[in-house]
Amino acid sequence: MNKIIQHRPLFIFISALIILAGLASLLIFGLKPGIDFSSGSILTVKFDQTISIDELTQELRSLGHSEAIVQITGDGDYLIRTTELDVSQKVSLETSLEETFGNLTERGFENVDPLIAKQTTQMALIAVGAALVGILLYVTWAFRRMPKPFHYGTCAVIALFHDALVVLGIFALLAGIFGWEINLMFVIGIMAVIGYSINNTVVVFDRIRENQLKGIHPSFEVIVNQSIMETIVRSINSSFTVIITVVALMLFLGASIQNLSIVMLIGLIAGTYDSLFVAPSLLVTWENGDWGKLLKPFKKLN
Repeated sequence: MNKIIQHRPLFIFISALIILAGLASLLIFGLKPGIDFSSGSILTVKFDQTISIDELTQELRSLGHSEAIVQITGDGDYLIRTTELDVSQKVSLETSLEETFGNLTERGFENVDPLIAKQTTQMALIAVGAALVGILLYVTWAFRRMPKPFHYGTCAVIALFHDALVVLGIFALLAGIFGWEINLMFVIGIMAVIGYSINNTVVVFDRIRENQLKGIHPSFEVIVNQSIMETIVRSINSSFTVIITVVALMLFLGASIQNLSIVMLIGLIAGTYDSLFVAPSLLVTWENGDWGKLLKPFKKLN
């Protein structure tokens, strides 16, 4: 039998390295709030002729919009994010762009004032926090017949924090390179990742509960290892099918749901990894009380 759980210090070490790299990218690049979380305007236009993002960005800068961010959708529309514009300023901008690039068609225009942006930010943080607290309480209750149900709930939530940190770090790196911003689609993606990841984790934990109640082995570590072996193929196959769907969204819907698809792709990979290797590793370590064992890979670096 493969003894996956014996390698738990390595799994935690890999996660720690990824998270540290992600935190470094957050410190270096940060996360740029989109229009949903800061005041501003988004103008969606389509030009009759083909122009590059660099050409449009340069023209916007020459018109006094040095802060403008341009993205292109899968349909060939251009999303132009600027400081807040009133109607006359929007018309003036469109007229200037038409003089340079020819006829354009307005596909959409949206303004968000500072108060609404602040409220949106607060509600997004509350939603994520409430989800994590609810998951902690539910998982603890669901495993109430186990000797230490709080361990299951806590390890599940720690694993979700792991997913969130990985997503934030990698997204910050990509956003720094490509100039992406976070918006409500980003928050929806985080919530979707939390929901999918906890589902995979509960599947593994439930198999641990079944095998422990059956008494397949007196060692909790062996029970957890056997449970991982019984669920690993199912978890990987399930995640892979969802990843195919997410990649299809990325390819065919483009910038309109870019944040959602990128966050979900990163989160699905991270969530599958943590549900199989991080959450069970923490559960076994907590049961055995051998937290120092997790530090061995770090000590080898010294």
